[in-house]
Amino acid sequence: MPDDLLTRVLTEKIKNKKSRIGIVGLGYVGVPLALRFLEAGFEVIGYETDLDKVRALTSGKKCFTHIDPKPIKQFVAEGRFEIYSDPDTLSYCDAILLCVPTPLTSTRDPDMHFIEEASCHVASVLRRGQLIILESTTYPGTTETVVVNILNQNINGFKAGEEFFVAYSPEREDPGNKDFSLKNTPKVVGGLTAECTKLAVLLYEQIVDKVVPVSSCAAAEMTKILENTYRAVNIALVNELKIVSHRLGIDIWEVINAAKTKPYGFQAFYPGVGCGGHCLPLDPHYLSWRARQVKTPTRFIDFAGDINWEMPRYVARRIQDALNAKSRPVKGAQILMLGVAYKKNIGDTRESAAIKLINELETLGAKIAYHDPFVAKIPDSDLLHVALIPRFIENMDCIVVAVAHDGVDYALIHEHAPLIVDTCNVFPRGSNKVVQA
Repeated sequence: MPDDLLTRVLTEKIKNKKSRIGIVGLGYVGVPLALRFLEAGFEVIGYETDLDKVRALTSGKKCFTHIDPKPIKQFVAEGRFEIYSDPDTLSYCDAILLCVPTPLTSTRDPDMHFIEEASCHVASVLRRGQLIILESTTYPGTTETVVVNILNQNINGFKAGEEFFVAYSPEREDPGNKDFSLKNTPKVVGGLTAECTKLAVLLYEQIVDKVVPVSSCAAAEMTKILENTYRAVNIALVNELKIVSHRLGIDIWEVINAAKTKPYGFQAFYPGVGCGGHCLPLDPHYLSWRARQVKTPTRFIDFAGDINWEMPRYVARRIQDALNAKSRPVKGAQILMLGVAYKKNIGDTRESAAIKLINELETLGAKIAYHDPFVAKIPDSDLLHVALIPRFIENMDCIVVAVAHDGVDYALIHEHAPLIVDTCNVFPRGSNKVVQA
Protein backbone atom coordinates (compact mmCIF):
# COMPACT_ATOMS: atom_id res chain seq x y z
CA MET A 1 0.00 0.00 0.00
CA PRO A 2 1.27 3.52 -0.74
CA ASP A 3 2.09 5.93 2.02
CA ASP A 4 -1.07 7.99 2.53
CA LEU A 5 1.06 11.11 2.98
CA LEU A 6 2.53 10.72 -0.52
CA THR A 7 -0.96 10.55 -1.99
CA ARG A 8 -2.21 13.57 -0.04
CA VAL A 9 0.81 15.70 -0.94
CA LEU A 10 0.57 14.95 -4.66
CA THR A 11 -3.21 15.44 -4.62
CA GLU A 12 -2.88 18.91 -3.11
CA LYS A 13 -0.09 19.87 -5.52
CA ILE A 14 -2.19 18.85 -8.53
CA LYS A 15 -5.36 20.56 -7.30
CA ASN A 16 -3.48 23.79 -6.58
CA LYS A 17 -1.47 23.53 -9.82
CA LYS A 18 1.72 23.52 -7.80
CA SER A 19 2.96 20.28 -9.34
CA ARG A 20 5.64 20.57 -12.02
CA ILE A 21 4.90 18.43 -15.10
CA GLY A 22 7.63 16.63 -17.05
CA ILE A 23 7.11 15.71 -20.70
CA VAL A 24 9.52 13.16 -22.18
CA GLY A 25 9.49 13.53 -25.97
CA LEU A 26 8.47 16.85 -27.56
CA GLY A 27 6.85 15.63 -30.73
CA TYR A 28 3.32 15.58 -32.14
CA VAL A 29 2.00 14.23 -28.82
CA GLY A 30 4.30 15.83 -26.26
CA VAL A 31 4.10 19.45 -27.42
CA PRO A 32 0.26 19.73 -27.45
CA LEU A 33 0.22 18.03 -24.04
CA ALA A 34 2.77 20.50 -22.68
CA LEU A 35 0.76 23.43 -24.04
CA ARG A 36 -2.45 22.23 -22.36
CA PHE A 37 -0.73 21.97 -18.98
CA LEU A 38 0.84 25.40 -19.46
CA GLU A 39 -2.51 26.92 -20.45
CA ALA A 40 -4.06 25.37 -17.34
CA GLY A 41 -1.49 27.10 -15.13
CA PHE A 42 1.15 24.42 -14.54
CA GLU A 43 4.90 24.68 -14.98
CA VAL A 44 6.36 22.22 -17.48
CA ILE A 45 9.80 20.74 -18.04
CA GLY A 46 10.30 19.19 -21.45
CA TYR A 47 12.96 16.56 -22.06
CA GLU A 48 14.00 16.07 -25.69
CA THR A 49 17.12 14.34 -27.06
CA ASP A 50 16.94 16.09 -30.46
CA LEU A 51 19.08 19.17 -29.87
CA ASP A 52 17.87 20.86 -33.08
CA LYS A 53 14.30 20.56 -31.86
CA VAL A 54 15.26 21.90 -28.43
CA ARG A 55 16.82 24.97 -30.06
CA ALA A 56 13.89 25.45 -32.43
CA LEU A 57 11.23 25.22 -29.71
CA THR A 58 13.04 27.53 -27.29
CA SER A 59 13.64 30.14 -30.01
CA GLY A 60 10.04 30.09 -31.22
CA LYS A 61 10.64 28.49 -34.60
CA LYS A 62 7.81 26.56 -36.21
CA CYS A 63 8.37 22.80 -35.81
CA PHE A 64 4.89 21.50 -36.64
CA THR A 65 2.54 22.75 -39.32
CA HIS A 66 -0.53 22.53 -37.07
CA ILE A 67 0.99 24.05 -33.89
CA ASP A 68 1.45 27.81 -33.46
CA PRO A 69 4.97 28.43 -32.07
CA LYS A 70 4.07 31.79 -30.50
CA PRO A 71 2.54 30.42 -27.26
CA ILE A 72 5.53 28.11 -26.86
CA LYS A 73 7.94 31.03 -27.18
CA GLN A 74 5.86 33.06 -24.71
CA PHE A 75 5.77 30.30 -22.08
CA VAL A 76 9.53 29.81 -22.46
CA ALA A 77 10.12 33.56 -22.02
CA GLU A 78 7.98 33.53 -18.87
CA GLY A 79 10.09 30.70 -17.45
CA ARG A 80 7.11 28.37 -17.15
CA PHE A 81 8.23 26.05 -19.97
CA GLU A 82 11.81 24.83 -19.66
CA ILE A 83 13.22 22.50 -22.32
CA TYR A 84 16.32 20.39 -21.73
CA SER A 85 18.27 17.51 -23.22
CA ASP A 86 19.43 16.46 -19.75
CA PRO A 87 17.21 13.81 -18.09
CA ASP A 88 18.40 14.85 -14.62
CA THR A 89 15.96 17.78 -14.81
CA LEU A 90 13.08 15.27 -14.56
CA SER A 91 13.91 14.81 -10.88
CA TYR A 92 12.24 18.19 -10.23
CA CYS A 93 8.91 16.99 -11.67
CA ASP A 94 5.95 15.69 -9.69
CA ALA A 95 4.36 13.99 -12.72
CA ILE A 96 6.30 12.66 -15.73
CA LEU A 97 4.52 11.78 -18.98
CA LEU A 98 6.29 9.57 -21.52
CA CYS A 99 5.39 10.59 -25.08
CA VAL A 100 7.99 8.76 -27.15
CA PRO A 101 7.67 7.02 -30.55
CA THR A 102 6.68 3.35 -30.82
CA PRO A 103 7.75 2.25 -34.32
CA LEU A 104 7.92 -1.25 -35.77
CA THR A 105 11.04 -3.24 -36.59
CA SER A 106 11.76 -4.41 -40.15
CA THR A 107 9.81 -7.59 -39.34
CA ARG A 108 6.78 -5.56 -38.14
CA ASP A 109 7.38 -6.38 -34.49
CA PRO A 110 7.13 -3.73 -31.73
CA ASP A 111 10.26 -1.62 -31.29
CA MET A 112 10.38 -0.84 -27.58
CA HIS A 113 13.74 0.89 -27.39
CA PHE A 114 12.33 4.43 -27.08
CA ILE A 115 10.04 3.41 -24.22
CA GLU A 116 12.85 1.47 -22.58
CA GLU A 117 15.29 4.40 -22.85
CA ALA A 118 12.73 6.86 -21.49
CA SER A 119 11.91 4.53 -18.59
CA CYS A 120 15.62 4.14 -17.79
CA HIS A 121 16.06 7.92 -17.74
CA VAL A 122 13.16 8.29 -15.33
CA ALA A 123 14.41 5.41 -13.15
CA SER A 124 17.77 7.16 -12.81
CA VAL A 125 16.17 10.24 -11.23
CA LEU A 126 13.09 8.69 -9.61
CA ARG A 127 12.00 10.04 -6.25
CA ARG A 128 9.22 9.15 -3.83
CA GLY A 129 5.74 10.42 -4.64
CA GLN A 130 6.19 10.92 -8.38
CA LEU A 131 3.46 9.96 -10.86
CA ILE A 132 4.73 8.33 -14.09
CA ILE A 133 2.32 8.02 -17.03
CA LEU A 134 2.99 6.34 -20.37
CA GLU A 135 1.12 7.93 -23.32
CA SER A 136 2.79 6.14 -26.24
CA THR A 137 0.59 3.73 -28.19
CA THR A 138 1.71 0.17 -27.53
CA TYR A 139 0.57 -3.41 -26.97
CA PRO A 140 -1.47 -4.42 -23.89
CA GLY A 141 0.85 -5.19 -21.00
CA THR A 142 3.66 -2.76 -21.88
CA THR A 143 3.23 -0.49 -18.88
CA GLU A 144 3.43 -3.34 -16.37
CA THR A 145 5.96 -5.63 -18.08
CA VAL A 146 8.32 -3.00 -19.53
CA VAL A 147 7.92 0.40 -17.86
CA VAL A 148 7.22 -0.79 -14.29
CA ASN A 149 9.94 -3.44 -14.44
CA ILE A 150 12.50 -0.80 -15.42
CA LEU A 151 11.27 1.78 -12.91
CA ASN A 152 11.39 -0.77 -10.10
CA GLN A 153 15.13 -1.13 -10.71
CA ASN A 154 15.75 2.44 -9.49
CA ILE A 155 18.78 2.96 -7.25
CA ASN A 156 16.66 3.74 -4.17
CA GLY A 157 14.63 0.54 -4.36
CA PHE A 158 11.28 2.35 -4.60
CA LYS A 159 8.38 0.13 -5.72
CA ALA A 160 5.64 1.09 -8.18
CA GLY A 161 2.27 1.51 -6.51
CA GLU A 162 3.94 2.05 -3.13
CA GLU A 163 6.58 4.81 -3.18
CA PHE A 164 5.64 6.11 -6.64
CA PHE A 165 2.63 5.87 -8.93
CA VAL A 166 2.26 4.54 -12.49
CA ALA A 167 -0.55 4.78 -15.05
CA TYR A 168 -1.24 4.55 -18.76
CA SER A 169 -3.26 7.08 -20.76
CA PRO A 170 -3.17 6.79 -24.57
CA GLU A 171 -2.74 9.91 -26.66
CA ARG A 172 -5.69 10.74 -28.88
CA GLU A 173 -4.14 13.42 -31.06
CA ASP A 174 -5.66 14.05 -34.49
CA PRO A 175 -3.45 16.69 -36.14
CA GLY A 176 -5.39 19.09 -38.31
CA ASN A 177 -8.76 18.30 -36.73
CA LYS A 178 -10.41 21.65 -35.96
CA ASP A 179 -13.37 20.14 -34.13
CA PHE A 180 -11.58 18.02 -31.55
CA SER A 181 -8.52 19.06 -29.58
CA LEU A 182 -6.82 17.57 -26.55
CA LYS A 183 -9.12 19.58 -24.27
CA ASN A 184 -12.48 18.34 -25.58
CA THR A 185 -11.42 14.76 -26.40
CA PRO A 186 -12.16 12.36 -23.50
CA LYS A 187 -9.00 10.96 -21.86
CA VAL A 188 -8.84 7.25 -21.05
CA VAL A 189 -6.79 6.40 -17.94
CA GLY A 190 -5.81 3.10 -16.34
CA GLY A 191 -3.49 2.83 -13.33
CA LEU A 192 -1.29 0.14 -11.87
CA THR A 193 -3.40 0.36 -8.70
CA ALA A 194 -6.66 2.08 -7.78
CA GLU A 195 -4.66 4.87 -6.12
CA CYS A 196 -2.54 5.29 -9.26
CA THR A 197 -5.71 5.58 -11.37
CA LYS A 198 -7.21 8.12 -8.98
CA LEU A 199 -4.16 10.37 -9.12
CA ALA A 200 -3.81 10.12 -12.91
CA VAL A 201 -7.50 10.94 -13.34
CA LEU A 202 -7.11 13.96 -11.07
CA LEU A 203 -4.12 15.17 -13.08
CA TYR A 204 -5.88 14.95 -16.44
CA GLU A 205 -9.05 16.53 -15.05
CA GLN A 206 -7.04 19.73 -14.83
CA ILE A 207 -6.57 19.90 -18.62
CA VAL A 208 -9.40 17.97 -20.35
CA ASP A 209 -13.17 18.19 -20.16
CA LYS A 210 -13.78 14.50 -19.46
CA VAL A 211 -11.65 11.64 -18.09
CA VAL A 212 -12.66 7.99 -18.55
CA PRO A 213 -11.07 5.68 -15.95
CA VAL A 214 -10.70 1.97 -16.74
CA SER A 215 -9.73 -0.97 -14.56
CA SER A 216 -6.07 -1.35 -15.48
CA CYS A 217 -3.15 -0.15 -17.57
CA ALA A 218 -3.73 -3.05 -19.98
CA ALA A 219 -7.37 -2.08 -20.49
CA ALA A 220 -6.33 1.47 -21.37
CA GLU A 221 -3.65 0.14 -23.73
CA MET A 222 -6.17 -2.15 -25.41
CA THR A 223 -8.62 0.76 -25.78
CA LYS A 224 -6.19 2.69 -27.96
CA ILE A 225 -5.33 -0.39 -30.02
CA LEU A 226 -9.05 -1.04 -30.58
CA GLU A 227 -9.65 2.54 -31.74
CA ASN A 228 -6.87 2.49 -34.32
CA THR A 229 -7.46 -1.10 -35.46
CA TYR A 230 -11.13 -0.24 -36.02
CA ARG A 231 -10.13 2.59 -38.33
CA ALA A 232 -7.41 0.60 -40.12
CA VAL A 233 -9.73 -2.35 -40.77
CA ASN A 234 -12.53 -0.14 -42.11
CA ILE A 235 -10.11 1.75 -44.36
CA ALA A 236 -8.91 -1.60 -45.69
CA LEU A 237 -12.52 -2.65 -46.30
CA VAL A 238 -13.36 0.45 -48.30
CA ASN A 239 -10.05 0.24 -50.20
CA GLU A 240 -10.88 -3.31 -51.23
CA LEU A 241 -14.40 -2.28 -52.21
CA LYS A 242 -12.88 0.46 -54.35
CA ILE A 243 -11.00 -2.18 -56.34
CA VAL A 244 -14.10 -4.37 -56.69
CA SER A 245 -16.28 -1.38 -57.66
CA HIS A 246 -13.84 -0.30 -60.35
CA ARG A 247 -13.91 -3.74 -61.94
CA LEU A 248 -17.71 -3.77 -61.77
CA GLY A 249 -17.94 -0.32 -63.34
CA ILE A 250 -19.42 1.24 -60.19
CA ASP A 251 -18.44 4.60 -58.67
CA ILE A 252 -17.40 3.80 -55.07
CA TRP A 253 -17.70 7.46 -54.03
CA GLU A 254 -21.33 7.55 -55.18
CA VAL A 255 -21.96 4.35 -53.22
CA ILE A 256 -20.39 5.70 -50.03
CA ASN A 257 -22.36 8.96 -50.27
CA ALA A 258 -25.57 6.98 -50.69
CA ALA A 259 -24.75 4.55 -47.85
CA LYS A 260 -23.96 7.29 -45.34
CA THR A 261 -27.52 8.63 -45.61
CA LYS A 262 -28.51 5.68 -43.42
CA PRO A 263 -28.94 7.19 -39.94
CA TYR A 264 -27.80 4.07 -38.08
CA GLY A 265 -25.46 1.09 -38.46
CA PHE A 266 -23.06 2.72 -40.94
CA GLN A 267 -20.08 5.05 -40.61
CA ALA A 268 -18.46 6.40 -43.76
CA PHE A 269 -14.79 5.65 -44.45
CA TYR A 270 -13.12 6.73 -47.66
CA PRO A 271 -10.62 5.00 -49.97
CA GLY A 272 -7.26 6.43 -50.98
CA VAL A 273 -3.73 5.46 -51.86
CA GLY A 274 -3.34 3.41 -48.69
CA CYS A 275 -3.23 3.98 -44.95
CA GLY A 276 -0.61 6.31 -43.49
CA GLY A 277 0.47 8.09 -40.34
CA HIS A 278 2.25 7.16 -37.14
CA CYS A 279 -0.69 5.12 -35.78
CA LEU A 280 -2.96 3.30 -38.22
CA PRO A 281 -0.38 1.40 -40.28
CA LEU A 282 1.53 0.39 -37.12
CA ASP A 283 -0.74 -0.09 -34.13
CA PRO A 284 -2.67 -3.18 -35.33
CA HIS A 285 0.69 -4.96 -35.63
CA TYR A 286 1.27 -4.36 -31.92
CA LEU A 287 -1.91 -6.26 -31.17
CA SER A 288 -1.08 -9.02 -33.67
CA TRP A 289 2.36 -9.45 -32.12
CA ARG A 290 0.92 -9.66 -28.61
CA ALA A 291 -1.77 -12.09 -29.76
CA ARG A 292 0.85 -14.39 -31.27
CA GLN A 293 2.53 -14.54 -27.87
CA VAL A 294 -0.63 -16.08 -26.43
CA LYS A 295 -1.12 -18.30 -29.52
CA THR A 296 -4.17 -16.42 -30.77
CA PRO A 297 -4.35 -15.65 -34.51
CA THR A 298 -5.53 -12.24 -35.75
CA ARG A 299 -6.35 -13.20 -39.34
CA PHE A 300 -8.85 -10.41 -39.92
CA ILE A 301 -6.49 -7.68 -38.68
CA ASP A 302 -3.51 -9.11 -40.57
CA PHE A 303 -5.48 -9.32 -43.81
CA ALA A 304 -6.62 -5.69 -43.44
CA GLY A 305 -2.99 -4.67 -43.00
CA ASP A 306 -2.04 -6.52 -46.18
CA ILE A 307 -4.76 -4.74 -48.18
CA ASN A 308 -3.67 -1.28 -47.03
CA TRP A 309 -0.02 -2.18 -47.62
CA GLU A 310 -0.76 -3.15 -51.24
CA MET A 311 -2.87 -0.08 -52.13
CA PRO A 312 0.03 2.13 -53.36
CA ARG A 313 0.96 -0.65 -55.79
CA TYR A 314 -2.65 -0.91 -57.00
CA VAL A 315 -2.89 2.86 -57.54
CA ALA A 316 0.44 2.81 -59.41
CA ARG A 317 -1.03 0.25 -61.81
CA ARG A 318 -4.11 2.45 -62.30
CA ILE A 319 -1.81 5.38 -63.16
CA GLN A 320 0.10 3.15 -65.56
CA ASP A 321 -3.18 2.11 -67.23
CA ALA A 322 -4.31 5.75 -67.50
CA LEU A 323 -1.03 6.69 -69.20
CA ASN A 324 -1.25 3.70 -71.54
CA ALA A 325 -4.73 4.83 -72.57
CA LYS A 326 -3.11 8.09 -73.69
CA SER A 327 -0.38 6.14 -75.57
CA ARG A 328 2.21 7.19 -73.00
CA PRO A 329 4.40 4.62 -71.19
CA VAL A 330 4.96 5.09 -67.48
CA LYS A 331 8.72 4.75 -67.99
CA GLY A 332 10.05 8.25 -68.48
CA ALA A 333 6.65 9.85 -67.82
CA GLN A 334 6.66 13.21 -66.03
CA ILE A 335 4.27 12.88 -63.07
CA LEU A 336 3.33 15.56 -60.56
CA MET A 337 2.16 14.25 -57.19
CA LEU A 338 -0.33 16.49 -55.38
CA GLY A 339 0.09 15.89 -51.65
CA VAL A 340 2.74 13.79 -49.90
CA ALA A 341 1.63 14.07 -46.25
CA TYR A 342 -0.10 11.10 -44.64
CA LYS A 343 -3.41 13.03 -44.41
CA LYS A 344 -4.89 16.32 -45.56
CA ASN A 345 -3.98 19.72 -44.13
CA ILE A 346 -0.93 18.65 -42.09
CA GLY A 347 2.79 18.42 -42.84
CA ASP A 348 3.48 15.01 -41.32
CA THR A 349 4.90 12.48 -43.80
CA ARG A 350 5.41 9.54 -41.43
CA GLU A 351 4.35 6.28 -43.11
CA SER A 352 2.78 8.34 -45.90
CA ALA A 353 1.03 6.18 -48.47
CA ALA A 354 1.62 8.93 -51.04
CA ILE A 355 5.38 8.55 -50.62
CA LYS A 356 5.04 4.79 -50.99
CA LEU A 357 3.13 5.46 -54.23
CA ILE A 358 5.98 7.70 -55.40
CA ASN A 359 8.44 4.87 -54.73
CA GLU A 360 6.30 2.47 -56.75
CA LEU A 361 6.15 4.87 -59.70
CA GLU A 362 9.88 5.54 -59.59
CA THR A 363 10.48 1.79 -59.67
CA LEU A 364 8.44 1.75 -62.88
CA GLY A 365 10.69 4.45 -64.33
CA ALA A 366 8.51 7.52 -63.86
CA LYS A 367 10.04 10.93 -63.11
CA ILE A 368 8.31 12.51 -60.12
CA ALA A 369 7.93 16.03 -58.79
CA TYR A 370 5.48 17.04 -56.09
CA HIS A 371 3.45 19.93 -54.74
CA ASP A 372 2.30 20.06 -51.13
CA PRO A 373 1.51 23.36 -49.36
CA PHE A 374 2.35 21.74 -45.99
CA VAL A 375 5.54 19.84 -46.91
CA ALA A 376 8.37 21.97 -48.30
CA LYS A 377 10.81 19.03 -48.23
CA ILE A 378 10.34 15.31 -47.83
CA PRO A 379 12.73 13.96 -45.16
CA ASP A 380 15.60 11.92 -46.59
CA SER A 381 14.55 12.71 -50.16
CA ASP A 382 15.78 15.01 -52.90
CA LEU A 383 12.42 15.03 -54.69
CA LEU A 384 11.67 18.42 -56.24
CA HIS A 385 8.91 20.55 -54.71
CA VAL A 386 7.32 22.73 -57.40
CA ALA A 387 4.86 25.58 -57.65
CA LEU A 388 1.61 25.19 -59.56
CA ILE A 389 2.39 27.20 -62.69
CA PRO A 390 0.19 26.67 -65.79
CA ARG A 391 3.13 26.07 -68.15
CA PHE A 392 4.63 23.48 -65.78
CA ILE A 393 1.29 21.70 -65.34
CA GLU A 394 0.82 21.54 -69.11
CA ASN A 395 4.21 19.86 -69.52
CA MET A 396 3.35 17.04 -67.10
CA ASP A 397 2.18 13.73 -68.53
CA CYS A 398 0.00 13.14 -65.49
CA ILE A 399 -1.13 14.88 -62.30
CA VAL A 400 -1.94 12.52 -59.41
CA VAL A 401 -4.13 13.74 -56.53
CA ALA A 402 -2.82 11.65 -53.63
CA VAL A 403 -3.82 13.94 -50.73
CA ALA A 404 -6.64 16.48 -51.08
CA HIS A 405 -5.20 19.43 -49.15
CA ASP A 406 -7.32 22.57 -48.84
CA GLY A 407 -5.95 25.68 -50.50
CA VAL A 408 -4.78 23.97 -53.71
CA ASP A 409 -6.02 25.54 -56.95
CA TYR A 410 -7.71 22.46 -58.38
CA ALA A 411 -9.52 24.55 -61.03
CA LEU A 412 -6.13 25.66 -62.39
CA ILE A 413 -4.98 22.06 -62.48
CA HIS A 414 -8.10 20.89 -64.27
CA GLU A 415 -7.76 23.65 -66.84
CA HIS A 416 -4.11 22.95 -67.75
CA ALA A 417 -3.38 19.28 -66.96
CA PRO A 418 -3.45 16.83 -69.89
CA LEU A 419 -4.32 13.90 -67.59
CA ILE A 420 -5.43 13.73 -63.94
CA VAL A 421 -5.59 10.59 -61.80
CA ASP A 422 -7.79 11.43 -58.83
CA THR A 423 -7.64 9.18 -55.75
CA CYS A 424 -9.54 11.60 -53.48
CA ASN A 425 -12.75 12.42 -55.40
CA VAL A 426 -11.67 16.04 -55.87
CA PHE A 427 -12.75 16.47 -59.49
CA PRO A 428 -16.29 16.14 -60.86
CA ARG A 429 -17.36 13.19 -62.96
CA GLY A 430 -17.65 13.45 -66.73
CA SER A 431 -14.32 15.10 -67.55
CA ASN A 432 -12.44 13.23 -70.27
CA LYS A 433 -9.11 14.15 -68.69
CA VAL A 434 -9.90 12.80 -65.18
CA VAL A 435 -9.46 9.15 -64.19
CA GLN A 436 -10.75 8.04 -60.79
CA ALA A 437 -8.38 5.68 -58.96
